[in-house]
Amino acid sequence: MGRSASDRKKSTGKAAWPAFLLIGAASALAVLFAWWLRPGFLVAMDLKAADAMFMARGVRPAPSGVVIVAVDEKSVNELGRWPWTRKTTAALISALSEAKTVAVDMVFSEPQDAVSDAALAKAVASRSNVVLGYFFRGDTNAVPDSSALSSLETSRISLLIEKAGSRPWPAFPSVETNTPLIGDGAAGFGAFNTMPAEDGIYREMGLFFGYGPGVYPSLPLEALSSYLGRDAVVRLAEYGVDRLFLGPLEVPVDESGVLTLNFYGPAGSFKTWPAADVINGRVPSGEFAGKLVFVGVTEKAVYDIRPTPLDSLFPGVELHATAAANMLESDFIIRDGRVIALDVLMTLLAPLFLGLVLSKVRRTLAGLACFIVLSVAVVAVEFIAFSVFNIMLAAVYPVLSIAVCYISGEAYRNLVAEKRSRYLKRAFSSYVSPELVSEILDDPGALKLGGEKRVVSVLFSDIRGFTGISERLSPEELVEFLNRYLSPMTGIVLEEKGMVDKYIGDAIMAVFNAPVEVEGHAPRACTAALRMTGALASFNARWEGSGYPTIEIGIGVNTGEAVVGNMGAELKLNYTAIGDTVNLASRLEGMNKVYGTSILVSGSTKEAAVEGFLFREVDFVRVAGKERPITIYELAGRKGADPAKEEACVRFEAALALFRGRRFEEAGIAFAALSVLGDKPSAVYLERCVEFARTPPPEEWDGAYEAASK
Repeated sequence: MGRSASDRKKSTGKAAWPAFLLIGAASALAVLFAWWLRPGFLVAMDLKAADAMFMARGVRPAPSGVVIVAVDEKSVNELGRWPWTRKTTAALISALSEAKTVAVDMVFSEPQDAVSDAALAKAVASRSNVVLGYFFRGDTNAVPDSSALSSLETSRISLLIEKAGSRPWPAFPSVETNTPLIGDGAAGFGAFNTMPAEDGIYREMGLFFGYGPGVYPSLPLEALSSYLGRDAVVRLAEYGVDRLFLGPLEVPVDESGVLTLNFYGPAGSFKTWPAADVINGRVPSGEFAGKLVFVGVTEKAVYDIRPTPLDSLFPGVELHATAAANMLESDFIIRDGRVIALDVLMTLLAPLFLGLVLSKVRRTLAGLACFIVLSVAVVAVEFIAFSVFNIMLAAVYPVLSIAVCYISGEAYRNLVAEKRSRYLKRAFSSYVSPELVSEILDDPGALKLGGEKRVVSVLFSDIRGFTGISERLSPEELVEFLNRYLSPMTGIVLEEKGMVDKYIGDAIMAVFNAPVEVEGHAPRACTAALRMTGALASFNARWEGSGYPTIEIGIGVNTGEAVVGNMGAELKLNYTAIGDTVNLASRLEGMNKVYGTSILVSGSTKEAAVEGFLFREVDFVRVAGKERPITIYELAGRKGADPAKEEACVRFEAALALFRGRRFEEAGIAFAALSVLGDKPSAVYLERCVEFARTPPPEEWDGAYEAASK
């Protein structure tokens, strides 16, 4: 006893899910192994995915306690080109007396002139809240002046060593500091070195650097230390940096002492005042009171510009302000061991889940939809974790494991589905050409329940007087006769890339441009019609004298929009075409009986068939079910093949013009002359001329013939 479709589906699912689960597990392990190897392209993809998270999250309000005073375009235009005289810089620092801490993203490493240097030194010393910048150099081993170096020792970081281990922070062979005169009065010193990732994007900030035996803070770390009145302490472990402390404030840095920046937006996210406005007293009183102020250059021509995930023209001073604000507000990107464990878990579970889902779905599109939905869900969860909780998950690896699982699963499905492909090939090879069968096998999902609108050419052919023929033959003879007739006709349709839609007794319905698209389907349908009438002569000659009757066929061809697809139920489907286009093709085939023709086509087919065919207008017909009449044409052959027939067509068109002009006697004479030559449509019109000459049609007559039935 056969099994039902549901039983077969269940058994297939039971057989498939272990394989798909194994595919999911293998995909997860492969991606985790790639993660462990950390190839450059995956690292780059992971960085770009993190950048996309920042861009999708958009702008956040920066803390009001951190402010930037910028040497911007306005200030340069107003106060002169950069670098300014140190008297101007001294005036700027003096104007920031209300600030709790002023961090200067500049270095004054060379004397300018005695008066200017003294003015700046006095401004720095009198404020007692100014943190000066400097930078470490890796391109020289020059040792700076000992008096300049001694001032850096005031900012040296204390180390808390728990276990002996390497010191993985960046170390430099030389340093460029401020002159002793200017630096002696500073509250502290911070290095403004910044380091981009391999792709040139600035996403992190090193918070301390090595020079000689000591460890020294970055500008934002030293500025915040001065602002909070707390010394920085670094706790070392065997693997590197374990923690960074500023009093009770704990800063999560990686083993190299690097902080991942949690950006607030593109350039200008912090409250920024032009230096010219500060110097000239155009800032409201109390604007800087109790705040941490960073002073730096944002004028693009000076080129202190750094590309970040949110802005390709991000001022360097704003990088330092971002780092300080992150630490001040404990607004950190969280990516610790727990987050990494969650990444691993998602990378493992997501492809396993997809593997189980793929084992349940049967269609390629459904599997693709599941892959897309799961990928979007993973990315959505990771984005929510980032935008709401600052948790930076690695989006690339879970999605990559899902993609590997999907591709591997579909590859497995296609290998297993070869049996189905062979079934489809057998099923369709009788209806369409081998080339079209190959296209169907490339996309079997297109053969679905339902349909689509498509412009097609439909051909109907029918044997004339078949009822009488069937009564004269025995059942066995009739079947043999039909098979001998249908085989060559079917072969012609397939050779012209048509689809044999169905056999209706002795009739053939063929569709061109379905189930796959065929270029030039209208001329192919016309060619098939001509070849079928030509093959009929050979068929009759072969059976002459055997007792089988000589037959004639009528063919109708119409081109237009139809609904094509599998029609029926899940258990019984038939790929077919339906609609007015099909109905008219059938009526055209039947109307050959009226005019004694072999092939009738619609105006749309004539227009689409382009050049090379000999058509003649036969009539203007109002068919049942349609209000507007249509023009029908006889496909008489190919142009240039029969000059006599072409001349007859020209004479017929002239006679038809007389008929349409209500000159029935003249038209009758012309049609009579053609009828004598054996032109059957002319004989039909001769009868109409005689009738209309006796009883003229009404004045509103439009020349249309009423075709009441097929």
